[in-house]
Amino acid sequence: MSEGYTWTYLDATGASVADAGTAAVFPSQGEAEAYLGESWQELADAGVGAVTLWRDGEVVYGPMSLEAAD
Repeated sequence: MSEGYTWTYLDATGASVADAGTAAVFPSQGEAEAYLGESWQELADAGVGAVTLWRDGEVVYGPMSLEAAD
């Protein structure tokens, strides 16, 4: 099985935000993280409060808040 990395998106209450971002499968963790680095503000503006990174159905890490630190 080839590895694939995907993001899931949650709102502030922990509910899934299905239409927030790409449903793309990234070939590497680095590419998935690069996407998030470029897109986190747009995702936050769309109501995403946290993200979880998955690799082939297993959590890599998360949920991770998109709230900016003060």
